Amino acid sequence: MTIDTTLGGYHCLIVPGWNGSEDDHWQSHWQSRLPHTSRIQVASWSDPELDDWVTALDRAIRHIETPILLVAHSLGCITVAHWAAQAQDDHGIAGALLVAPADVERGSVRRELSGFAPIPLQRLPFPSLVVGSTNDPAARMERIQHFANAWHSACHIIQGAGHINAASGHHRWEDGLRLLNCLRSTPDAGQSIRYPDDHRRSA
Repeated sequence: MTIDTTLGGYHCLIVPGWNGSEDDHWQSHWQSRLPHTSRIQVASWSDPELDDWVTALDRAIRHIETPILLVAHSLGCITVAHWAAQAQDDHGIAGALLVAPADVERGSVRRELSGFAPIPLQRLPFPSLVVGSTNDPAARMERIQHFANAWHSACHIIQGAGHINAASGHHRWEDGLRLLNCLRSTPDAGQSIRYPDDHRRSA
């Protein structure tokens, strides 16, 4: 599958996780590579507050006039779920790529993240694709699948990909761009997303 890095007609809004996305994180690489891209701006990346992050997401969405593809990672995925649970409509969201959602309800969750619990489990009002890993320390695979089912998202599980961040070797992450292309090409709900041959769901 050819990767379309122009994503004509769409604006990619980056929603990082806890501590933001460092320069070698795939979200940062994508932001510099894709032509119509921005990221939310919060008061603190290291000491996150739910209301601040949801407000930052809402503010960013309202300033974009073209259809939006949300590109979220970890705590950013949970932020998207909270925003969607409060929003009156989809505000032009064409789809959401939700990578390695953090289980902020797990017993070992850090204090800084516990304020994002409980995790909203309402159906998302736009097509979405949850991407997880079999060995993510931030969420068990079964929990990732549970989130995807509740959100009515398609679910793609990668073997042994860790937290799908720079620490696990995901920098430019070309495979992720292919998944983003699959997401933006579907007009309907998440389950209609069609994967390229080398990206079949593994769970």
